[in-house]
Amino acid sequence: MVIKDKPHLFCFGLGYVGLRLAVHLQGLGWRVSGTVRDADQVAALHQQGIEACVFDGPLDLSGVSHVLSTIPPVSKGDPVCQRITDCPSVGWVGYLSTTGVYGNTGGIVVDETARLKPSSSRAEARVEAENTWQELQATKGFAVHVFRLPGIYGPTRSVFDQYQANRLRRIEKPGHLFNRIHVDDIVQALHASMDKHQRIKQTDNANAAIYNVADNLACEPSVIASYACELMGVEPPPLVAFDEAAATMSAMALSFWQDNRRVSNHKMKSDLGVKLRYPDYRRGLEAIWQDMV
Repeated sequence: MVIKDKPHLFCFGLGYVGLRLAVHLQGLGWRVSGTVRDADQVAALHQQGIEACVFDGPLDLSGVSHVLSTIPPVSKGDPVCQRITDCPSVGWVGYLSTTGVYGNTGGIVVDETARLKPSSSRAEARVEAENTWQELQATKGFAVHVFRLPGIYGPTRSVFDQYQANRLRRIEKPGHLFNRIHVDDIVQALHASMDKHQRIKQTDNANAAIYNVADNLACEPSVIASYACELMGVEPPPLVAFDEAAATMSAMALSFWQDNRRVSNHKMKSDLGVKLRYPDYRRGLEAIWQDMV
C-alpha cells in the first residue's frame, strides 16, 4: 500500500550514485522508483522494492515529490528535462553535473560563483545541460539544485579495485591536483538538500541552488595510489611520467588530466550543514579497505 504524502523519489539513472541514494532513502521510509538502461535490471531492482523501468519506455511520474537526474547530456542535449515538464507534484529537482564546467584554473581554488570555462566538448555539454535545467526551473517553478561533482569513488569503485584488476598506475605530474568525493558523501549532500527544501516548504526558484560536492583535500593521483598500496601492504607500481602515460591513454582518460583545479566545498557545508564522513582520501580509503579485508 502506498502511503499518502510519503516522499517519493524518481531517479533518472539508477547507477552507482542513484542506486546508493535510493537504498538510503528507502531505509528511511521513502518510496523510490527510477530508470535503468537494461530491462534485465528491472526485475532485480523490483526484488529490492525499487520500482524500476527502462528509460525509453513509458513513465509514471504521478505523485512524485522529488526528481534526481544522474544522466549525462547527449548530442541532442539533456535527455531528461523534456520528460518532466508536466509533473505538478514535483517540488525538488536535483541534477548531477561536474566540476569540469570550471575548466583549467591552474590549481586555483574555485567556488560556485566562478566563471564557467569548460575545456572539453563533454564539459561544454554539461554547461548547456545546467542552463537547460535552470530554464526549466524558471518556467515550471521547480526548485532545481545542481550538484557539481569531481571524481567519484567508493566501494567497488576505488584504487583498490584498480589494483586487483591490474589496472593501477602511478602517473607523475607534479602539482596537478584533483578533488574527489566519496559516494556516501554525495548521498549525504543530496539528502541534506532535500531536507532543506522540505523544511522551508518552498517550491519556487527562491530555493534553487548550485553546490560543489567535493572533499576537503585536492591532491595528485599518484599520492592516492601510494596510500592505497600502503594500506594493502604491497609495493606501489612504479611512477610513470605523464607524457609517457599519455601516449597510451584514451581521449576520455586524457580529458581528466586536461584541467588542474581545486574546488571549494564551503557552500555545501554552510548552506546544507553537511559534515563530510570522508573529508579526504585517507579517511575514505581506510573505510573502504576495512570493509574489504
